[in-house]
Amino acid sequence: MNSRASFLRCLMALAGGLLLANCSSTEVSLDYQPGLSQGAPGPRKMSAGRFADMRREGSYYIGTVRTPIGTPLERVNTKIPVEQVVRNAFAHGMSSRGMLAGRGAPYVLTGEILTLHTDQVIRPAAYAKIRVNVVRVSSGQVVFSRIYSGERENSAYLPGSGSPVPMLRELVSRALQDVVDRALDDSALRARLSPTPPYGPDIL
Repeated sequence: MNSRASFLRCLMALAGGLLLANCSSTEVSLDYQPGLSQGAPGPRKMSAGRFADMRREGSYYIGTVRTPIGTPLERVNTKIPVEQVVRNAFAHGMSSRGMLAGRGAPYVLTGEILTLHTDQVIRPAAYAKIRVNVVRVSSGQVVFSRIYSGERENSAYLPGSGSPVPMLRELVSRALQDVVDRALDDSALRARLSPTPPYGPDIL
């Protein structure tokens, strides 16, 4: 009985692997829409640096479309590496707020991508979690670091109503934008860009 159960488990795992290998793949572009944000202008002191992909997934992979019983049907990939997608989103966010400085900026914004994923296990959803660091260029010192999260959901997808990929693309775009907006509008982050000058008995 145990040998039969082991054989069936192996057969099911092999079938699942073959289905995943044979499912199609769709490339999508994630965007940042300044019109959706009302962030106040900030100090023009940062450039956009590197965002390391810590997800342990493929550099382009952000999710898989599955049937109601979990069978993979379609992989969802980005057209450019995820680390570049995130860097571009932060650059657009800084630019829309007047915070993006060119060469010679005193600070650089870097980070680690902990989560950037979309799925439809129960309903279409997307998740983003990114650690954002502000680094002083002159010393390499990290003067600010905080994790920001975003999550978006939609009503349940109805099988047969067309591909869910456009909806998933929109959800993950907006989850990423939520992270960007929360980071760039954080008063604690902005305070690190304009530190209070020291005062003492010898300073007028």
